[in-house]
Amino acid sequence: MNLYRSARAVAGASGDDAIDWRSAADAAKAATDPGSLELEPGEREAYARDVRDARAAVRTVSGADFDVPETVEIQNRHHWIDANVATFERVMGTLETHTGAFPGVARTINTGTMTVLLSFLGRNVLGQYDPLLLADAPANDHALYFVRPNILNAAETLNVDADRFRRWIAFHEVTHAAEFGAAPWLSDHLEARMEDGIATLSQGSFDRAAFRDLDAAMTVVEGYAELLMDHAFDEEYEDLRRKLDERRQGRGPLQKLFRRLLGLGLKERQYERGKNFFEHVVAVRDLETASLVWEQPENLPSHDELDAPGTWIQRVDR
Repeated sequence: MNLYRSARAVAGASGDDAIDWRSAADAAKAATDPGSLELEPGEREAYARDVRDARAAVRTVSGADFDVPETVEIQNRHHWIDANVATFERVMGTLETHTGAFPGVARTINTGTMTVLLSFLGRNVLGQYDPLLLADAPANDHALYFVRPNILNAAETLNVDADRFRRWIAFHEVTHAAEFGAAPWLSDHLEARMEDGIATLSQGSFDRAAFRDLDAAMTVVEGYAELLMDHAFDEEYEDLRRKLDERRQGRGPLQKLFRRLLGLGLKERQYERGKNFFEHVVAVRDLETASLVWEQPENLPSHDELDAPGTWIQRVDR
């Protein structure tokens, strides 16, 4: 980790855009230990086996016709930063195309802010299913990443078996591949909601409906993934979830502030709210009824229906 090199990269931000993305990536990597990618014998095959097993189990449980991404990468932290700076650039680039975005804010400050975000996430993300939203790519193009140093570090910190922990992460990310495979329209739906919200933000207003719809959709994505995990994972994993929750609660004040600023607390609430919704649906009906969310965009529960799953069941299960 070289903080001087990181600061120099931010200070050298240039160009015509509000954020110098290359400088942000360079600075984030300079401030972040990449971690080791020296795989143990058989470790690469173990990752591949976990993904294959997860695909088979999730297919059986969900009945969804899907495949895992062709791009499955075991990454270090620098690889993750490089892969995700492109995603941030696509989203923020959409915002920057509108007149009035970032008025009066210096490029260096914006680049420094993005550096902190990329560095923090790069040290904490374990695995990622990336649907490559807003990318100029085929609709079925997507990717799956495993950040090996973070997985090993988390397993050690939580005092759990690293192989079991890695397998749990693989199953969770493959459930997301199942969702996007079961609902080919999902990427377009999320992109449209993102673009609607971004367009109004750039014009100085706030499209509450667009962001509520986006939050509801992401709550469904996270909640359904938890539902599939409950049925597909081949071991008990409540201890893993509990230890992760305890680890989050035990973070220092600065880390908690970062998590709030980055919306990570929101993602955890989405997990819980979505899980409660689908647990109710399955308890009252069954997994097949829960899967109706992926038939068409109109079947997604509204923000209010997420807290009243019985109303959603009456609307879609006729």
